Amino acid sequence: MANKRSEFAFLLHPLTLHQHVQHWLAEDSPSFDYGGFVVGETEETAVLLCKSKGVLAGVPFFDAIFDELGCKVEWMFCEGMLVEPATIVAKVTGKVNKILLGERVALNCITRASGIATKARNVARLKQEHSWHGEIAGTRKTTPGFRIVEKYALLIGGVSTHRYDLSSMIMLKDNHIWSAGNVKCAVEEARKVGGFFIKIEVECRSVDEAKEAAIEGADIVMLDNFEPGALHGAAAALKKEFPHLLIEGSGGIKMDNVIQYFGPDIDVISMGSLTQGYETVNFSLKILKEGHDPLNPTVTVE
Repeated sequence: MANKRSEFAFLLHPLTLHQHVQHWLAEDSPSFDYGGFVVGETEETAVLLCKSKGVLAGVPFFDAIFDELGCKVEWMFCEGMLVEPATIVAKVTGKVNKILLGERVALNCITRASGIATKARNVARLKQEHSWHGEIAGTRKTTPGFRIVEKYALLIGGVSTHRYDLSSMIMLKDNHIWSAGNVKCAVEEARKVGGFFIKIEVECRSVDEAKEAAIEGADIVMLDNFEPGALHGAAAALKKEFPHLLIEGSGGIKMDNVIQYFGPDIDVISMGSLTQGYETVNFSLKILKEGHDPLNPTVTVE
């Protein structure tokens, strides 16, 4: 079938993808593959079953894992589509020991990526329903070694990744400011190394701090842990004085209260809960056997 990957798959560097896949597979099978010895190398086909409703995400990682093992994947759905339970999503064909060698690693990627994408899609829908103009973004609250999957899943779900890592943008948080002495010193030092091409964001605990950051040339101010009413009042005052300043709301924002933070003067809402507080989408991989229903392998089909 045609390529079922999202357009975002082109963001993934093939060398980086290859390195991640090799690390994941080596971690899961560092020496002997005892189970693979048991099943041998006969050619088999396995089906990927969706067992709970969710947005399909993580296709490039799933593909790369099985490609590394010499298996072929055929997708029935495009990445980003909403998949219902009891649905065959893809087929994997190859030597049975290699299918089972990649099974858990591939499932770990797709269940988690789909869980993040599903939650991101839900919050993106709230944004659309309330006609809010700004960006909803994930954060660096990701799993070490798994960030690329989680950040990718945010894009599939329809939200922003925020900065990918410490080199993507200069964010001066409370510890940076306290260590540097004050906002002015922190921003000045950041500009020395960031030059004209890297944005500077400053985490602020008050309107006065935010004004100081804006005066010193910060591109973005994060109003951290402001209650919704205080956030909108502070943002309005800052926008009046600094119209081109980007304002981000952050801290304690979740699905059940995010709409309270939508407002005309807020440009970005960042949510750590997108990658820290999601339910995975349940998938399983089952080897096809003649005479058995793949949606219920214990049932014999006559």
